[in-house]
Amino acid sequence: MRTARNRAVVCCLLAALASGAAAEKADRDKPVNLEADRVTIDDTKKIALFEGNVVLTQGTLQIRGDRMEVRQDKDGFRQGTTWGSPAHFRQKREGFDEYIEAWAERIEYDGRAESVQMFNRAQLKRGQDEVRGNYISYDARSEFFQVTGASSPAAESGGRVRAVIQPKAKEPPLAGAPVTLKPTESVTPPREETGPSRK
Repeated sequence: MRTARNRAVVCCLLAALASGAAAEKADRDKPVNLEADRVTIDDTKKIALFEGNVVLTQGTLQIRGDRMEVRQDKDGFRQGTTWGSPAHFRQKREGFDEYIEAWAERIEYDGRAESVQMFNRAQLKRGQDEVRGNYISYDARSEFFQVTGASSPAAESGGRVRAVIQPKAKEPPLAGAPVTLKPTESVTPPREETGPSRK
């Protein structure tokens, strides 16, 4: 009985991670699959800890890391933190044939705010566009992200933000049907000028 209850708590806690960044909406209706070497659940604190080669999948969503902690607040909203070398997040964007991918030493997801934060050696890739920094904040509702470089120039990125933004494909002008010009017979010819003649 306790094992079935623990599984239910785990599934509820993990479902929060599936409703993430510009998410494929169909993912929310898919089952959560989780693999880890060890699982520890504290029902009273509503915390689940997964350790050892953690892999969470739900539809197109995939989160990988060395360790994952999932918490649930009193209103039922969930927050999750994944640590790795680096931790990895991947999910298909709704309405596009491309994925959002993120890597960082620590990735935090907030179900209430629908936001993802990446800390230390952070990288976010959307299609062919890519940004790197020490910290990246991504708001799934507005698809707005903010990137901060490291405060130390000795950091891997030299303390700066790096971005690669591909040019967007230009749409060709809409081709309309060709216009056919036809003479009309209802137009009167121009009048001849009357008045003194010039010679």
